[in-house]
Amino acid sequence: MPLQLPNGHDRLLLHSCCAPCSGEPMQKMVDSGIDFTIFFYNPNIHPVREYEIRKEENIRFAQKHNITFIDADYDSDNWFERCKGLEFEPERGERCTVCFDMRFERTALYAHEHGFRVFTSSLGISRWKDMNQINGCGHRAAARYPDVEYWDYNWRKGGGSARMIEIAKAEHFYQQEYCGCVYSLRDSNKHRVSQGRERIRIGELYYGLPPGEKPDFVTKAGQESGEGDEAAISGLLQRERV
Repeated sequence: MPLQLPNGHDRLLLHSCCAPCSGEPMQKMVDSGIDFTIFFYNPNIHPVREYEIRKEENIRFAQKHNITFIDADYDSDNWFERCKGLEFEPERGERCTVCFDMRFERTALYAHEHGFRVFTSSLGISRWKDMNQINGCGHRAAARYPDVEYWDYNWRKGGGSARMIEIAKAEHFYQQEYCGCVYSLRDSNKHRVSQGRERIRIGELYYGLPPGEKPDFVTKAGQESGEGDEAAISGLLQRERV
């Protein structure tokens, strides 16, 4: 059954966190004939190389479907400032709330300034995320503007989570191995080391392909080795005194 936007709206702003998570919502809206625009605002993603790979993957899929893609600012300094004191919060904790608030506040502002009456996000499709936490942040951001509404559609239902993986494999999306922020990367690596596993190597895994194999369309930046990633990560953590 085709999707319909709430309250008769005919235009949507979709906050996208990454290609794997947004692939299913995008495909579903394309199939439903919904007029929507992608808004990519994710200053939480670190290091910069990881950010660029995730963004380029999202741009590629948007271009495939002729969807307008808004590349918002990468104001990482503001993100670190807002998350100060929350460096050791667990996943789904207060730091994540602050992070979602920041990203949705900017999305709601753009919606207000550019005539979008409704916005939503692909963040909630991930089983690693707390959907109530995400929706709370979305509604809170929308409440700042009388002409903007947050659509808390459950993208997981009706097999959405399974189709998300199917699309990711078919498109050979980059397979990120941590949430996105440097603190998530730090904690993920700490857990992996404790289990005798290698640290995360940025730019190495792609859905539907063996480890180390990259699709033909991967950009030069995506083909570079992971050398230097650890130094960049260590520098970020040192700067934040973590």
